[in-house]
Amino acid sequence: MEMILAIPFGILIGLVVGTVGGGGAILALPVLVYVLDEGVSAAATASLIVVALGASVGAGTQAVHGRLCLRVALWFSAPAVAGAYLGTVAGGAVSGRTLILLFVPVMFAAAALTLARGESGEDEASASECPDPTLLAGAAGLVVGVMTGFFGVGGGFLIVPALTVLLGLAMHLAIATSLAIITVTGLAALASHLLEGAVPNWPLTLVLCAAAAAGAFAGSHLGRRLPARTLARAFAAVVALVAAFLLVDVLLLGGPPIG
Repeated sequence: MEMILAIPFGILIGLVVGTVGGGGAILALPVLVYVLDEGVSAAATASLIVVALGASVGAGTQAVHGRLCLRVALWFSAPAVAGAYLGTVAGGAVSGRTLILLFVPVMFAAAALTLARGESGEDEASASECPDPTLLAGAAGLVVGVMTGFFGVGGGFLIVPALTVLLGLAMHLAIATSLAIITVTGLAALASHLLEGAVPNWPLTLVLCAAAAAGAFAGSHLGRRLPARTLARAFAAVVALVAAFLLVDVLLLGGPPIG
């Protein structure tokens, strides 16, 4: 049953990643824990694999259309890799229940940032050039990397706002660049998780990966057709609802499995 359920949920995760440039792990972690009955530790590792693969497919699709700022992605990713290791070590010292409780406010913040990004109403036609990377991009990369390793997420829900607000990238450039960054930071965090002894459910993870790759490919094409404001509103609503469910479950219903 879990294998069958993994297909539609994997497609959904891939669609989110490919369409808005991140947020897939925000869905992947709860899906793996609550729907597919995985423990938090194994789920965090599996989510990194699924989202990194989906992001790589989305980044490749966007790069073909000239929407990837490679220099910005590399400048952002380098310190993020170091931060991912630090975050993984810190996360290993926290219980599954505490990890979820810490994850909830991050999700609410992600919803607010995504909504604010979509409501900005920027004119993308007037901002189609890739800017030169700055030290601020490196600092933002370090912070996102720590969170990637700590929570077992791809970080796109913070990367895209950072790229648009701090570096001034147009939305379509930020989404494509975020996907490239998620691929690098996700793989770095995954390596750290595996070195720490984490073992995901490989058969289930591979099914999710295949479905997420298909969803990311479709999402990359869909994202070029739908208004950014519509996408941001829908994504923010989903993230906020998932965060609310996690909070209620941990505080009132006993929380997720911790294995």
